[in-house]
Amino acid sequence: MAPLISIRNIYKIYNPGENEVRALDGVCLDIEKGEFVAIVGASGSGKTTLMNMLGCLDTPTSGMYFLDGEDVSKMRDKKLSAVRNRQIGFVFQGFNLIPGLSALENVELPLVYRGVGRAERRKAAMHALERVGLANRVCHLPSQMSGGQQQRVAIARAIVGKPPIILADEPTGNLDSQSGREILKVLWKLNAEGHTVVLITHDREIAANSKRVVLIHDGKIVEDRAVG
Repeated sequence: MAPLISIRNIYKIYNPGENEVRALDGVCLDIEKGEFVAIVGASGSGKTTLMNMLGCLDTPTSGMYFLDGEDVSKMRDKKLSAVRNRQIGFVFQGFNLIPGLSALENVELPLVYRGVGRAERRKAAMHALERVGLANRVCHLPSQMSGGQQQRVAIARAIVGKPPIILADEPTGNLDSQSGREILKVLWKLNAEGHTVVLITHDREIAANSKRVVLIHDGKIVEDRAVG
């Protein structure tokens, strides 16, 4: 069976020519269904560019990216957006919740955009919030919740459409250490339930909570190892 994620000789080059910058420089990476992988790198290492590539937020200068067997590396924006919405749930460092909406309404949003009916999306949003331990916070606004609770809402929003992949970009970056540990536990639980989790971080201690660590430096993967 083919890997869920497979990238081959991916380059992302800015300012081609004499002053070019190779944000990604011939990257190859396979991620199997059900893995929990941390991609680690310092600022400027290429990890954000790689995240954008894995998340179908950007396309490579050259190379191939197969997502669940489908070549997405040369897709146009509209088709790429459809693949992204179906396959990937995003969790960002800044939560990205809408302040005037309740937890339940924030989680419903992806299904609103898909045209899912009110009753069905409300049921799905409630279930997602239950999965992250926030069934008692459905009516709360983001301002009425702690940072850790807001990130749980963001995770619920990411999984409400049942994507196979969760792409978490520095998900503990705005949290205290205790809240950060709780978020990592939620991601572990979702991985155990079948989601493939890709965690982007600069923190090797956080990366050690994954099953596999991929280290990127100067646009190249320099280490790829199992944890534990």
